Amino acid sequence: MPAFRQVGEKQLPNPVLCMAWSPKRDLIALANTTGELLLHRLASFQRVWSLPPSEYTGKEITALAWRPDGKILAFSLGDTKQVVLCDVEKAEVLHMFPAQSSVTCMNWMEVVEENSVLGSFHNAEDESKFFLPDLPTLPKSYSTTSKIFSEEKSDEILNLLGEVRLNILVLGGDAGSVELYAYGMYKIATLGKVAGTCRSLSLSSDLRSLSLITEVQSADSILEICYVQLDTGLLSDCLPEVTRMARKFTHISTLLQYLHLSLTCMCEAWEEILMQMDLRLTKFVQEKNTSTQVQDEFLDLLLWGQSSPELQALLMNQLTVKGLKKLGQSIESSYSSIQKLVISHLQSGSEALLYQLSEVRGMSLWKQKFERLGLDSEAIDGAITAVGSFSLKANELLQVIDKSMKNFKAFFRWLYVAMLRMCDEHVPPELNKMTQKDIAFVADFLSEHFSENEELFDRKGKYFNVERVGQYLKDEDEDLVSPPNTNGNQWLKFLQESTHLKESPLLFPSYPQKSLHFVKRMMESVIELCLQKPAEVIGKSVKQAVFFPLYAVPDNSEKIPRLFQLPSLWNDKKGKMHCVVFCMPGISPSKLYLLRKGTDPNRHVPNSFMSIDLSHYLDSTDDDGVAAQSHYVYSCLDARFYDDEMLTVVLQGSEDQNSRHVLAQVSLASSLSFETEFHWEPSLRLDQQHSTIPCQGLVLGNQWRELENMKAQFVVVNGIRKVACVLSANLRHIRVFEMDVEDEDDEGADSQNASADQEGLETTISSQGVVEENLESEGESRVQEGDMFQKSEELLQSQEAL
Repeated sequence: MPAFRQVGEKQLPNPVLCMAWSPKRDLIALANTTGELLLHRLASFQRVWSLPPSEYTGKEITALAWRPDGKILAFSLGDTKQVVLCDVEKAEVLHMFPAQSSVTCMNWMEVVEENSVLGSFHNAEDESKFFLPDLPTLPKSYSTTSKIFSEEKSDEILNLLGEVRLNILVLGGDAGSVELYAYGMYKIATLGKVAGTCRSLSLSSDLRSLSLITEVQSADSILEICYVQLDTGLLSDCLPEVTRMARKFTHISTLLQYLHLSLTCMCEAWEEILMQMDLRLTKFVQEKNTSTQVQDEFLDLLLWGQSSPELQALLMNQLTVKGLKKLGQSIESSYSSIQKLVISHLQSGSEALLYQLSEVRGMSLWKQKFERLGLDSEAIDGAITAVGSFSLKANELLQVIDKSMKNFKAFFRWLYVAMLRMCDEHVPPELNKMTQKDIAFVADFLSEHFSENEELFDRKGKYFNVERVGQYLKDEDEDLVSPPNTNGNQWLKFLQESTHLKESPLLFPSYPQKSLHFVKRMMESVIELCLQKPAEVIGKSVKQAVFFPLYAVPDNSEKIPRLFQLPSLWNDKKGKMHCVVFCMPGISPSKLYLLRKGTDPNRHVPNSFMSIDLSHYLDSTDDDGVAAQSHYVYSCLDARFYDDEMLTVVLQGSEDQNSRHVLAQVSLASSLSFETEFHWEPSLRLDQQHSTIPCQGLVLGNQWRELENMKAQFVVVNGIRKVACVLSANLRHIRVFEMDVEDEDDEGADSQNASADQEGLETTISSQGVVEENLESEGESRVQEGDMFQKSEELLQSQEAL
């Protein structure tokens, strides 16, 4: 009876580059060579969704990592050097940020709390809810121009924080750069350059150290695989303070993203109207034969009631009465939408941002706790000032909208009446009356929107300034075309005359010549500088504690995807150890090596180096039912930690033994009980002193299964969910197994059992419940199968009796 139950098998159209199991659900994420991200379910390896490659994000996925709660999937792009956070439920991109260099490996870990030190900090997390209203969701009618953020994205963005417990996304780059992001959003540390290229990494759950596997080129131009351990004691010693600071800064990052989306919605609300005005009025200016300005044409119509043939053709043929009415309604609706977005979204987001920054400033003044983490009160003051300037600019835009709405309404009402008179149609009496104030509004509109400055036209590329509101929404560094008129402003006059208030830090600068987009970008850059200093300070505190050169990369090594290459790292949370499993095929292909180091670099771990001999006697049974033993010598193709005391390995027999492939579970309990200790010679690589490493024989028992009709090469496992996924050497053929269940029939009926198991598991796994529920449902399916088998036996016996 083969061990492990096969529940799915599939031939994929494109080679797979990396795979990762969800830590909480029976889901596996795959990235292939086309840049496509796939999510599959355990049952029959059913596809849940796929995220195609995008020019905006990138087309070359280099690494995958799940957030510990299984709700967000992070992946990195090699061509754009971006890191993307994706919502697992909706297959939507929630956030993306640039990395220092092309990311080659990722690890997302969660801090394990051993006491209630963080209790008081966690209880204070919800204080902002008592002072700030909930941020409104973005309107459904707008989708961003990048076409990467979906409609109601504000909820998902604000939920990026997940649980209060600290989790950290660690990125390793090809240039030896290492970055730590709290909650996957805020860069909490930028470490110094590590020698070589990072191949894999693991941050301990107690934050005491970070272990890395690097590929270093020696002085002899030999590629060496090395183990590096970095001391991150500052993060561990200041865990409550780091958690509070990271939580606040991640709040700030999400609020900046919220403001960015709100402003994008405002731009889209005006984009279509701006385009329509440009199209119609620009065409009129280009086609008119007279030397008079557009402003003069409309003023003649306003004062004398007479228009040129060109203007009349524009109004009657291109705009039309019905079209003018529709255009006026669209512009008024657009004004109202922008006004609501400024009031409900920009102002609410700015207030929340000011609140969070003010709390961070209070933390920075608590020097006993936060000074060693690099919080700078002066930099935070600059960030608060920048947010205040952004709020002032948003209020200025509200005033401009209010004034422009009056001018626009008066202009369109007057133009509508003029067009009705041109058509000799009846003019309603309520529209026929125009006060002196209305005429002044129309004149203001004409003077503001039809400038005679030709240099202005050349700079903007248009014949006129169509709209005063639109200039605030343009993402340009140039000054506003029509800045607000502040001649009669008594407050500004008072400030200019006061020597004490003019340079006061208590007053926010307003930047009257700049657009809202410009002030927003300036605010983002100031806040970014404010957030960078703690990352630099924490990064400088990290020191290299251990450096072990393990072995040289063979010259004839096959081109294996980097993320499938050994060594493989594991963090033993209970034992507080970093574990590394690797092979040295050029030295001893039939041995598997294990390295263990304490998360505390100063702690000694017994049996830190050991090896496992892959020569094994497999128990088998012949046709007569007689037990027999077969001796096999294996080489290890891939090995991953199933849990703290178990390895899942893919083994290959020698050529004279038909090169059969085996999936097996290797227990480490007996391998960790050596009496002899290995003594490292610092001047030599590990492969140059491998003969002195203590060795243990391979013990499999019944925890193995031959992989027939498959050239298995790689495996990824999830010990919590007790599942494994085996990938073939051509990176296209996949088999999925449940590791704690045996197949219930002979090998000849494997495929039938697999399909039956898939149908039985379909309902259970689709619910994506906890492990216990899955096991209960599997037990019920086994009982039903047993009943069916018993009934079939009774039927056969009755037939034989007859």
